[in-house]
Amino acid sequence: MHSDALTALLAECDAVLFDFDGPICDVFRGVPAPDVAKDLAALLAEIAPALGDAARATEDPMVVHQLSRQGGEDVLSAVETALTAAEVRAVSVAGVPTSGATEALKAARESGRQVAVVSNNSAECVHAYLSSQGLSDSVEAVIGRPILRPDRMKPSPHLLFEAASLLGVAARRAVLIGDSVTDIEASGAAGAMSVGYANKPGKQEALRSVGADVVVLDMGEVARALTGA
Repeated sequence: MHSDALTALLAECDAVLFDFDGPICDVFRGVPAPDVAKDLAALLAEIAPALGDAARATEDPMVVHQLSRQGGEDVLSAVETALTAAEVRAVSVAGVPTSGATEALKAARESGRQVAVVSNNSAECVHAYLSSQGLSDSVEAVIGRPILRPDRMKPSPHLLFEAASLLGVAARRAVLIGDSVTDIEASGAAGAMSVGYANKPGKQEALRSVGADVVVLDMGEVARALTGA
């Protein structure tokens, strides 16, 4: 089943943008995110001791990455390089794509729409995973984490504007499918449409509260709607 609202929304778009971690892949399924955060925190504490306590207080690698910016460009570069390497290792053991993701990517491409992945994860890990799963041909562009510019990560609209420019479409004619509040906020800031993927309890309300146009519980819903839109 898929909703009429989802079909109608997708009928209005020229480009389908997929967030990576969640809608396509569980990045840290095989290498737990808290372990990666711990390793990054240890690195940050070594090269910028003043940031050590704050870094050790989180289990989110992205938070450690954001904190590293306070240490200056060399510190940020070291942490970002380590994060990218950890992501590439993680996706190598992340297993199969999210249920329905392969079908959604292929349906979007076969519908004649432009397709891109827009992620706060590194482009390197996205490319590595898509290649390992035989999905590279389903995507025209990968827009990953901006190098040394964490301020341009979602919820900033920067990545969506970059994707729209690369694909040659207006941002308002693009839809982003994402599982986080920051995805929906980035879509809104860019003037794009959004589909919230509620893959955990409580996410439906959170995604709707920040303005998701439609919320789905299964990526298969997206695939089926793209086939009919």
